[in-house]
Amino acid sequence: MLFKYRFAGSSSVTSTAHLTGLSFAPDTLRESTWFVGKLNKKIAFREAISALNDVVISDFRFKPKDKIAYKEWVAQNEALFLGEYMAGFNLDQTNEKIEQIRKDLKEVMVQKQQLLAPFDKAKRAYFDYLYDKNREAWYVLDPVITIHPDQLFFECFSEDESTYGKLSCNYNVFDQLDDFKCGTTNIDYSASLYQEFQKIRNYKETELKIDPSGFSIETTDEERYKEVKIDLPESWVRGFLQVSSAMTMPGIQFDLHPMDIYSICLLLRRFKETRGPRALRYLLTPGEPVKLVLEPWGKEITCHRSIYTGNSKQEIRTWGRRRLVLLERLLPIAKKFTVHLMGTGLPAFYVADLYDMSFTLGLSGWTSNDWSHAGNFDLLAPRMEVTEFVKQQVFAALKKDWRGSVEGIAKTLSLSRAEVAGALSAYTQVGRVIYDLEHTCYRLRELSQDPLPVEQLRFLNPREELAATLLKTAEIHHQSVKTDNNQHHLTGTVRSKKRTYHAKLVIDADEKLQTASCDCSFYTENKLYKGPCEHMLAIRQSYNQKRIQLKELA
Repeated sequence: MLFKYRFAGSSSVTSTAHLTGLSFAPDTLRESTWFVGKLNKKIAFREAISALNDVVISDFRFKPKDKIAYKEWVAQNEALFLGEYMAGFNLDQTNEKIEQIRKDLKEVMVQKQQLLAPFDKAKRAYFDYLYDKNREAWYVLDPVITIHPDQLFFECFSEDESTYGKLSCNYNVFDQLDDFKCGTTNIDYSASLYQEFQKIRNYKETELKIDPSGFSIETTDEERYKEVKIDLPESWVRGFLQVSSAMTMPGIQFDLHPMDIYSICLLLRRFKETRGPRALRYLLTPGEPVKLVLEPWGKEITCHRSIYTGNSKQEIRTWGRRRLVLLERLLPIAKKFTVHLMGTGLPAFYVADLYDMSFTLGLSGWTSNDWSHAGNFDLLAPRMEVTEFVKQQVFAALKKDWRGSVEGIAKTLSLSRAEVAGALSAYTQVGRVIYDLEHTCYRLRELSQDPLPVEQLRFLNPREELAATLLKTAEIHHQSVKTDNNQHHLTGTVRSKKRTYHAKLVIDADEKLQTASCDCSFYTENKLYKGPCEHMLAIRQSYNQKRIQLKELA
């Protein structure tokens, strides 16, 4: 998907002995949005915005060792190894041949280096330039910033698309507010700005500015505008939309002390797992301290400062736990961390209370299962279908105050809660509204300047679309049996108009699909080489819906 931006120059930092000025260049193609204020909580803001940068550049995907150089070396020396092995037949003669071959190979390598030297030099110079002068070219997209009457917040996505970050600042963070206009915009953000953030000090005045001058009407000086076109993968946009949908899902909530997060990070830094399962298991008992178990070592952390206040006993396992080290920089300035768990193998959100700021870290089910592949959370949140007129009413009411709850909007418009919730859910799934976990309300946030092609982005492949249709139209039955090794054997039937399909799925302790079968033609032809069929997806989505409903009743 092609996104076009027109920044009023470049974001910049000015630093003197007494003042640091942070000026972000907004996207002038979007509706005018600006903000000017002087920071009060300087060090806390520096650490929080730096943690957001850590999210942007993070990539926790498995990276296999690069063995290309080793294989080339083996190929080059294979003849020598064979010659040395056979040298026993005629040692002197063979050694002479080996020496001659070595000389010939050395000459060939010298000639190769001479021929490739200009290319290698140019390539090295190019990447050095990118890294030093234009490091933002390595990243995918500039952060999104939204200004509301009560706060401003930055949002970003990690390089591996498995981690979401959001930094919210209420206006107590600022000593002086000069001017602001509510709205959402993309800002020109470069890696060099991160280095400048590290220079923020308490003894220096720090001004934060989303430059309003960029929106002034210009008939000359067009060279000061920087136009950027970014061809974003659909998975990035789909991931952002899935985060918004996941936030609205019901979850289990409890607080952790910063030292509890420190204990988790300490163990993850000290030990490295070599086998599975790699889960972080939460043991929650009402009225007792939260307990954490790190697998496969079985190391248990008892959080004596954090008492679980829920109504029922719970055991939830999450994966991709090494991404929690992104919270380390927040530990000295955090009051507490509120954890929102959607369920075993489902997303988790960690909201850091930074007094007048908050930092939300959203983690997909596990690192390799990024947000765009994480299971279409809009399918897990069935909503009431509402008319276009009702949607427009709800959107207008939300735009009036920029934030609102289902109950408040329903009372204002004299609509049912189900209608309002359905309309807000629809807008959440198209990137126009976001759910605020900290304040449990919906906020207006236009992810892009132009409407997104939702139907194009909603599904990763045609089978997911067929599965969504089956969930609405077909009769689905399933049974789940848990084995001694923590596997779930899921069997089910999907009864459509033409016939009934029978599918079996085996889900392992890491909530990954181990094996599956179905009597449909797609599975018969492709097995699992092209992924699960629509009947397997429909049965698993139905199974997940039932788990969520049981959790709500509990």
